[in-house]
Amino acid sequence: MSVSQLQVPRLAWWRQLCSSSFVVAGITALILWVAVADLLRQGQLGTVLSAGRAELAAPLLIALVVATGICERIWPAERRPVLARGHVQDACYLALHAIVVIPLMTLLSVGAATLIGDYAPWIELRSTATWPGWLLVPLTVVAMDAANWLAHYADHRLDPLWRFHALHHSQEELSVLTSFRAHPLMHTTGFILATIPVMVLMPTRPIAPVLITIYVCVGTLQHANLRWTFGPLGRLIVSPAYHRLHHARDDQALNLGVVLTIWDVLARRARFPARGDAVGRTGLAGRPVPVEQDNSAGPALALLAEQLIEPFAAPRS
Repeated sequence: MSVSQLQVPRLAWWRQLCSSSFVVAGITALILWVAVADLLRQGQLGTVLSAGRAELAAPLLIALVVATGICERIWPAERRPVLARGHVQDACYLALHAIVVIPLMTLLSVGAATLIGDYAPWIELRSTATWPGWLLVPLTVVAMDAANWLAHYADHRLDPLWRFHALHHSQEELSVLTSFRAHPLMHTTGFILATIPVMVLMPTRPIAPVLITIYVCVGTLQHANLRWTFGPLGRLIVSPAYHRLHHARDDQALNLGVVLTIWDVLARRARFPARGDAVGRTGLAGRPVPVEQDNSAGPALALLAEQLIEPFAAPRS
């Protein structure tokens, strides 16, 4: 067998990988390394991780998920068994979220803030230190939401990011647990961008943890299997009915809002639901991501591994 023949399998093997996904993974690893190194130097790694868990897995959030799950049984947009495959799979992602993603998100915020502070300290507006809290804090939260909208827009427009975000959109049985159905590497762009307004407006002040928890709660409720439109408030806050339109199979370029709808309105991407609207199907046409609703899908944990590995495979045609 010639040398050229021996090289063919190796070349074919490399062609099965998506280089852009490894770049995203590398950037994420770099940010995490910066965060861990900085926190270890300060002796604050355990304290910061505990604080992040208190914000992102607060009792308020747990209570919201349980209460919403009960409401989904009483007033479902789509009636399903409690142990529908979509619910079971998303429960696996909830466990992954608690074990892996919460520390990851905490460290991404710290790492992004450290890098910005070291290499772009000029973006910090020190004059805001004299601004009243009643003005500065809401302004910062609104700016964070704008950054999250921009990250979400990028997830849909840039293929390297969409390859990770597509997993979230693959769910064909939305529920409150779908909020946790996300590839861990999907969070990198959002946390980098969301850190910027905080560094600009509040470089010397922390945001109260309860505000972060409330923000996360509103963002979690939007995936609920409910017809709730929030009435007039739904013109400002993303509701389950509003966000469900974003998960529709036919047009996912609409309703990109994370908590506030104003960015969709300004970008002319808002479509507000009416109470009597029919419940449309969700998921991705053609099932480019392996899904649990497919008859050939394996056990939940095996499928979880397959879904997490999928973005690193060769780009979909």
